[in-house]
Amino acid sequence: MDIDLALVWALIIAAAVFIYVVLDGFDLGIGILFPTARSATERDLMMNSIAPVWDGNETWLVLGGGGLYAMFPLAYSVLMPALYAPIIAMLLGLVFRGVVFEFRFKAHPERRWIWDIAFFLGSLTAAFAQGVALGAIVQGIAVEGRSYAGGWLDWLSPFSIMTGVALVIGYALLGACWLIWKCEGPTQAHFREKARLFAVLMIGVIGIVSLWTPFLHPQFAARWFTMPQILYTAPVPLMVAALAVVLFRSLSGTRDGLPFLAGLGLFLVSYIGLGISLFPHIVPPHITIWQAAAPHSSLLFLLVGALVLVPMILAYSGYAYWVFRGKVRIGEGYH
Repeated sequence: MDIDLALVWALIIAAAVFIYVVLDGFDLGIGILFPTARSATERDLMMNSIAPVWDGNETWLVLGGGGLYAMFPLAYSVLMPALYAPIIAMLLGLVFRGVVFEFRFKAHPERRWIWDIAFFLGSLTAAFAQGVALGAIVQGIAVEGRSYAGGWLDWLSPFSIMTGVALVIGYALLGACWLIWKCEGPTQAHFREKARLFAVLMIGVIGIVSLWTPFLHPQFAARWFTMPQILYTAPVPLMVAALAVVLFRSLSGTRDGLPFLAGLGLFLVSYIGLGISLFPHIVPPHITIWQAAAPHSSLLFLLVGALVLVPMILAYSGYAYWVFRGKVRIGEGYH
């Protein structure tokens, strides 16, 4: 039986992007929450909760972007010119964050506020740019032949701005839930309150984006609102509602890890809903994964490497989280 390698690679890249979103999402979320910290000590605690793992989280972004370039070169050649501005903004934001991780703890306490601002702005910029890029892809890319046919600012629209704001809110929620899991005492109680606020906002923006998306393209609407497709898509909003209930109840409970897991569940279900809308297009509404795929021999050759490297990355990431498990306390840190 022949294996559809293009579909296999599409699933691998989709999985890599999702893993990046959930891992680097709470990482970026902590930066977004930095101005809400009540003291310099609390900001140090927030940084120490992610310092051992933040760089490993971004490995998945490299895998997703590099996989797109190698496995779906046509999609890469169309998407990059369409999204130059938000992608450059995202990379600059990530660079700022990386510099802050290395230099913030070495700065004099009186000047540390400069690095705090850089960490917040870098995190906010990267998160918003990712959301804008996602919205620009979903709303559709202008293609003529095998090339991008749009303008420099086609990525900027009310829908892409909405998705940018939605991702900032979602990352802030993940960051707050991560701090509930990793912290204790007054810091944990403080971020429980922040998580409740961002949970309400998160459910609101999920509703707005979910209702907006089907009206961007006729095939999206057909996928969600016609029979028999609606029988397969109806579980998605039902799961969102169920996970929202779990999230709000867990924020009032004593199981510190459950809010974070419920937040990840909301991201997963939203991601599945996005996949339902887009499949099989990798550059909607024109280019499918099979049209954009590299030659079969290239897909097969690189799949062998992926089968070796991806488990190694998973093992490394899992080991890092295991080593630095448990609560983060004042005076203890990776640096």
